[in-house]
Amino acid sequence: MNSPIKTEVAIIGAGPTGLSLACQFIRYGVDFVIIDKKDDITKFSKALGVHARTLEVYEQIGIAEKAVSQGTIAGKARILEGGEIRGEVDLSNVGKGLSQYPYMLVLEQSKNERLLYDYVLAQGKDVLWQTELETLTQNENGVTTTIKNTNGETSTIKAKYLVGCDGAKSPVRHLLNLKFEGSTFERIFYVADARVDWKFSHDALQVCMAKHSVVAFFPMPGENRYRIVGAFPEEFSKDEGDVLYEEIERRIKEEADLNLDISQVNWFSTYKVHTRHVENFRKGRCFLAGDSAHVHTPAGGQGMNTGIQDGYNLAWKLAFVLQGKADEKILDSYNSERLENAENLLKTTDQIFNFAAGDAWFTNLIRTYIFPKIMGTALKIEAVRKEFFRRLSQIGINYRGHTLSRHGGDKNFEVKAGDRLPYFLMDGVSIFDRLREPKFHILVFSDGENDFHEIENELKNDAMDFQIIPLYPQVTEIFGSEKPFMILLRPDNYIAFLSSEISAEKVKNYFREIVE
Repeated sequence: MNSPIKTEVAIIGAGPTGLSLACQFIRYGVDFVIIDKKDDITKFSKALGVHARTLEVYEQIGIAEKAVSQGTIAGKARILEGGEIRGEVDLSNVGKGLSQYPYMLVLEQSKNERLLYDYVLAQGKDVLWQTELETLTQNENGVTTTIKNTNGETSTIKAKYLVGCDGAKSPVRHLLNLKFEGSTFERIFYVADARVDWKFSHDALQVCMAKHSVVAFFPMPGENRYRIVGAFPEEFSKDEGDVLYEEIERRIKEEADLNLDISQVNWFSTYKVHTRHVENFRKGRCFLAGDSAHVHTPAGGQGMNTGIQDGYNLAWKLAFVLQGKADEKILDSYNSERLENAENLLKTTDQIFNFAAGDAWFTNLIRTYIFPKIMGTALKIEAVRKEFFRRLSQIGINYRGHTLSRHGGDKNFEVKAGDRLPYFLMDGVSIFDRLREPKFHILVFSDGENDFHEIENELKNDAMDFQIIPLYPQVTEIFGSEKPFMILLRPDNYIAFLSSEISAEKVKNYFREIVE
């Protein structure tokens, strides 16, 4: 056995969740070791949708622009039934005014992993590929793991903490003996990446509403290339591994009810959809993130994005504890915040999925005749459009009811503690451009009658920065306040508290009572 590897955090799994967590640790200066039993990043497209909240995270490490340039913006959604267009929805700017990225980006998982991995490599770090976890023990001082590579050589990692990002079959979860309960949809689903030649342009997501299901064609980079997703009927009795591609293509053509030609199939797969989550995202010094903690239906393209958000939530908390800036009690908030999100997400995606794949006659009626007619009209209503985008893009996730959100001063504000900081422009530039430093941010919204330098000198340190922002009309409208106020913003850009009382003592009290 080789000499023990000592580090601050061991990351098990180098998919999107593990790699994005590694990127965040690099931002915070946290030492880590990341392993994966694969020999490289995935070669398959797998997950497709990249939402606004994830692009905001990418922006902080300088890869958002690359992601957008390599992907395809979902410009439209066409609702088809019986081979004809029944409705069309403009998605190209559906989140206007809510994010710098007011759309869903179609960028396959393999390219997301490449962007994240290249960032890790550029910072002088790497993944221990072809290496798997064998054993795991922990005590009050740290976590010890045994790992083995493909040559049969074993090593020991001694870390202060461990994060399992190792997928739905997570060895970390099994070694921690955490339950993973939920349910399984009995129908077999299929996915294929192929060229599709037909009468429709390549600028839209095509959704074919069939009697017993939905077939969706997601546009991907490349001439007439699409990701095709659908399902077999419940009476289809084959096992997942026995389904032939010819059966998938026949099913696509039957359900789509269109004159189309499918060719150049790069990849296809069949699977059953599971919806389940662990009862706790933390056990001692070990944490779970991504598919190791929760799996759900593919509705809304939430999976990969949710795993990245798990890591984004956890990274700053572990960093602050390791650097002595926060008490270890803050780590409990990771479980409470992200477990609630997982539970809500499973309910929502299950409802959407049952609508898309349900067999009940009333569901069929709504899906094929009513939904296509009302969807486009509904999204022209501003309140509906905003709520739709907030839910889809994950910018609407909030932690209002949790311990890190202090509500004493937010009664008269439209925005509350626990919300993601709303997007707005300063001199034509996104507010998030000023929030890239990995620390707490004190934002004072000023009418110019006070320079607040005394408070700034009292508070500014290596855990916090201090910024004065004019009370722009847009700020007044978003927050519902025409008077000066202050916000303490967490490192993940969620609001810790906001108050019309601007004082250093309020910030100090928060740190004494919540953080330190």
